[in-house]
Amino acid sequence: MTGEAVYLVSGRGVRAVRGAPAEALAPLLDGTRTPDEVLREAARARDARRPLPRGVRRALAELWSAGLLRAHPDPAATPGTGAGPPAAHDRSAEAFWDLAGTTPPARTAVRLLVLDGPVSEEEARAACAASGLDVGRPGAQASDAEVTLVLCTDYLDPRLADVDALQRAAGRPWILARPGGPEAWTGPVLRPDDGPCWHCLAERLRLQRGSEAPLHRALGCTSPVARPDASLAASRAAGLHTAVLETAKWLAGVPGPTRDAVHTVDALTLDSARHPVARRPQCPSCGDAGLVRARVRAPFVPAPRPKAADGGNGHRALSPREVLERYGHLVGPVTGVVREVRRDPRSPAFTHSFLSGHNLAMRAPTLAGHSAGLRALSGGKGLTSEEARVSALCEAVERYSGSRHGDEPVVRDSFRAFGPAAVHPDTVRLYDPRQLRDRDAWNASGSPFQYVGRPFDEDAPVDWTPVWSLTGGVQRLLPTSLLYFDADPAAPLRADSNGNAAGSSPEDAFVQGFLELVERDAVALWWYNRTRAPACDLDAFAASGDAWIEPLRAGYRSLGREIWALDLTSDFGIPVVAALSRRTDGPPEDVLFGFGAHLDPRIAVRRALTEMGQLLPAVVDARPDGSGYTVDDPHALSWWRTATVAGQPHLLPDPQRAPSRPGSWTYTARADLSEDVAALAALADERGLEVLVLDQTRPDIGLPVVKVVVPGMRQFWPRFAPGRLFDVPVALGRLAEPTPYERLNPLPLFV
Repeated sequence: MTGEAVYLVSGRGVRAVRGAPAEALAPLLDGTRTPDEVLREAARARDARRPLPRGVRRALAELWSAGLLRAHPDPAATPGTGAGPPAAHDRSAEAFWDLAGTTPPARTAVRLLVLDGPVSEEEARAACAASGLDVGRPGAQASDAEVTLVLCTDYLDPRLADVDALQRAAGRPWILARPGGPEAWTGPVLRPDDGPCWHCLAERLRLQRGSEAPLHRALGCTSPVARPDASLAASRAAGLHTAVLETAKWLAGVPGPTRDAVHTVDALTLDSARHPVARRPQCPSCGDAGLVRARVRAPFVPAPRPKAADGGNGHRALSPREVLERYGHLVGPVTGVVREVRRDPRSPAFTHSFLSGHNLAMRAPTLAGHSAGLRALSGGKGLTSEEARVSALCEAVERYSGSRHGDEPVVRDSFRAFGPAAVHPDTVRLYDPRQLRDRDAWNASGSPFQYVGRPFDEDAPVDWTPVWSLTGGVQRLLPTSLLYFDADPAAPLRADSNGNAAGSSPEDAFVQGFLELVERDAVALWWYNRTRAPACDLDAFAASGDAWIEPLRAGYRSLGREIWALDLTSDFGIPVVAALSRRTDGPPEDVLFGFGAHLDPRIAVRRALTEMGQLLPAVVDARPDGSGYTVDDPHALSWWRTATVAGQPHLLPDPQRAPSRPGSWTYTARADLSEDVAALAALADERGLEVLVLDQTRPDIGLPVVKVVVPGMRQFWPRFAPGRLFDVPVALGRLAEPTPYERLNPLPLFV
């Protein structure tokens, strides 16, 4: 508008440019003139009564530098267009590429590969042609085109492995898309020697589909289960044209959102999302398959690691917020290692309990085994939602990293053949010979925690994996199936989560794993011997600074429950606390418990009380008639419906012993986690126990994960071999003599 401004209108909005130079230039910037021609015509077109505004040349330069002008090819040099402005049907494309900051792709040769699905090759070719892409002849080779667009119905189609191999051999990128179904997928752009390959993507997708394992077993297949297409012509066309759009942008050099990601659009809700795909450094197809083997074989050498000022629910190298910032990208429903991290919807407001997907340590061959039990899901807890979210994320990553992936170092031979380097698995399993003899009766319960494995054959060849002896400074060997979770139900030995831990550094992962061993060992000494323990004085902890305790107790009281705590500290001297709660408003007491161990007694109390909150959702809606529980684990249900503190007096504090208070333990605060590692290893060594460490960190994850194994220390599941279970209670003065095997608590812990 003369005297006011020149208005530039585009698909991104309206912009005003003020000044006489801009007004003089605007009519001439129609794409038909060179800069020199613009300036000459501006001079010729001026009104004789009005001089040409000063600064026109400078204004032209400023418009260019501001990104408001762009050059395009001479129309006369473009075949089929002749002189003058671009043809009308090309103006939209020209404007699009202008907004993209580039020009149309110079090379448009595209190889099209339609594996299957509701979109035909003819439709796909027509869509490419409509956007100016030249699709080569049917059956063209990968090397014949700049890029290959592959359309399929399932990103896990086994044929895609061959496509990936052919494209990498030809050195050409390819774009994967699924235009059909209720949710269209586009991307990533899979580029040889740059970024993730199809196998990196497939690894994540298979993880997300772990719940399909029972169906695969029922069908006797390993390929993806065929799904019926659910789409309309409009949604298929939208998915197809999105794939074509990304192909055109790739050819034009525009780094679109699907370059290293799967972009999804839900046809029902129109919600869209971007799911990053990370390259796996250890991928056998595009990376170094020996990375995990090298990491495992290396000595575990703690490095100086200062503790974070805010360590959350324990001493850590990073604060909870820093952990989320660094590793939050691992969560995602398509390509994440963890499908989701969410608050348990049944959790009362005064507790913070989060869930993080299926527990990979509890993989089972049947649907019932897959979904049943208190531990079917991974989860986390804390005093705040942020702490609980981090705890849930770390537990899920811990279970993933502790699963057997096939690239772990393995040597195969018998126990006898390896000699002193091999650690006998029975020193870890700790079954009594009578349990092995009566294993069928033990296993009839169906509980994975009561499972008794077969007797170990010392002459039979099995797979062994190296572990580092922190106390001995040498490499030892343990059976691989005792160290990694394996989905094979026929495995002769079974791994459990005892001593597995994730942390923000290898040192704090070790500390957490070792403390878990101490906790479970102390719990087993108490539970199976049914000894009385002193109270842990929660009033004293609350009065000395733990102000969160009273609001927590008030929350339990609002549900008709009381809570208390016991001091289970064993011969290690490390504070171990059991938190307990029962209903007081009816005959079923629904007794709950949670456990915690830490060098700092305050954190031990905090861990025990927050862990107990993870069980609360299972009973919060229970009714006096025995219904309303949200799990179907028969052992848990039997306990909640029948157990009482009167019938289980070891659940109550010992009235003959003084309660434990914050100052009852000797606690030395250390500023560096490596010092804690050394102190814990020394405690084990003083008791004649060897500390073994397995680094389970996965290169593509980065979050440190270790498994700590101390042969001889007890799990809190029924493992009744001679040793600490019988000797330590006597040494501590809790019992005058060892409990006979027949008088051990017949009720196994079910958590």
